[in-house]
Amino acid sequence: MPAEGTWDLTVSTPIGSIEAVAEFHREDGVLVGTAHGAGEDVPLSDVVLDGDRLTWRQAITRPLRLNLAFAVTIDGDTLAGSSRAGRLPASKVTGERRTLRAGTGH
Repeated sequence: MPAEGTWDLTVSTPIGSIEAVAEFHREDGVLVGTAHGAGEDVPLSDVVLDGDRLTWRQAITRPLRLNLAFAVTIDGDTLAGSSRAGRLPASKVTGERRTLRAGTGH
């Protein structure tokens, strides 16, 4: 599955780059996910994979309370796209899928 796995994300915002981790997996045939960053673990909603385009929504409280909408395109083990918070300008998103390292289980 092109989207499943753990992704290290960088979101380039007007206040600087924010590092986050997004994890995607299937539950009962439905793609679901969780984001980790800024000391928060946030469930993802409206996760949709259409070909190589992945979209999702999430609410965060740090550094600000925002509802974010992500739209990225997956190309192998990398992704690129944008994140938008309401009327604020879109922020560039890039990411790399973590690969399993022999003997580490990660």
